[in-house]
Amino acid sequence: MNRIRPAAPQLASIEPYDPKYIPADVMISANENPLDVPFEIRREVERAIRKVPFNRYPDPLANELRDMIADANGLERNQVLVGNGGDELLFDMALAFGGPGRTFLNMPPTFSVYVNNAQLTNTSIVNVPRRADFTVDEDAVIERLAQGDIDYTIVTSPNNPTGDKVTGAFVKRMLEASDTLVMVDEAYFEFSRYTARPLLEQFENLVILRTFSKAFSMAGVRLGYLLGSEAALREFKKVRQPYSVDAVSQAIGRVIYENRAKFEPGIDAIIEQRARVIDELNKLPGVTAFDSQANYVLFRFDPEIDASQVWQSLFDAGVLVRDFSRSAGLENCLRVSIGTEAENTRFLDALKQVVVR
Repeated sequence: MNRIRPAAPQLASIEPYDPKYIPADVMISANENPLDVPFEIRREVERAIRKVPFNRYPDPLANELRDMIADANGLERNQVLVGNGGDELLFDMALAFGGPGRTFLNMPPTFSVYVNNAQLTNTSIVNVPRRADFTVDEDAVIERLAQGDIDYTIVTSPNNPTGDKVTGAFVKRMLEASDTLVMVDEAYFEFSRYTARPLLEQFENLVILRTFSKAFSMAGVRLGYLLGSEAALREFKKVRQPYSVDAVSQAIGRVIYENRAKFEPGIDAIIEQRARVIDELNKLPGVTAFDSQANYVLFRFDPEIDASQVWQSLFDAGVLVRDFSRSAGLENCLRVSIGTEAENTRFLDALKQVVVR
């Protein structure tokens, strides 16, 4: 029989996640750090990798790296869980706390993978849309959580792709509203200088997601981690893939984390360039840039300018940004990741050629 059996029915309406990653001279679309790992740290990485026995399975829980992260955050090992990038841990959350008859509260527009994971696990989705300025409708979220039927929720701070962060006071209100498991996705927190970490002392229903991909220039390695209560992380351990973090990634992660302070100058440079990009975008006719606490900036065009055509013109000029212009709530918007000073200049010059006539 020359045909394939249908896949699971919940896949029928799902489009595969597509980061729109197309080669270009200036790659500022995927929120990567524009600077690679410094040479001297790469040399340490090479020495660490040479000690890894490739014929042995890795430590299933990456305990050495967990200990380093726990110590840096004033926690115990059992309050840290390492994963194959933040993406694995996001899916594990849907597996552990979602499923048939369970409900996820979403705050769109935000990272689309949250909804995809809920759909894949047959989890019901409740949307509480953000306001027109992309801030969270805090009272509406609290009111919905207080109904008591939400099993898990994710609030991203700073939010991707809008760049705004939430306050600790709001996160505390969420945690107090019900026993819902609340994840604060802090993938970009190094660029905002804000973390919900102090609330871990008070709330068992809080987990914090972080990644090595952004501030630590490790998007190509795939390492993420959770901070949370022992009770919450025990449930994640039940569904995670065994040996999901390979021995090489663990070795690299230990070196990077030990040297994390050396990335601070690069983070500072991104924050400085972010302010410059926002300022320059807002000087352009028909362009509105939204404030950002992350390493990217969302900007919207006036109705007479077609954002998708602008995206194409930028790509034709060798500059790749992210097109959100057809996404709900993000109509006529593009997002630019903050690159080096030279990359940002090339982006701004190319954009001026399109919108300034």
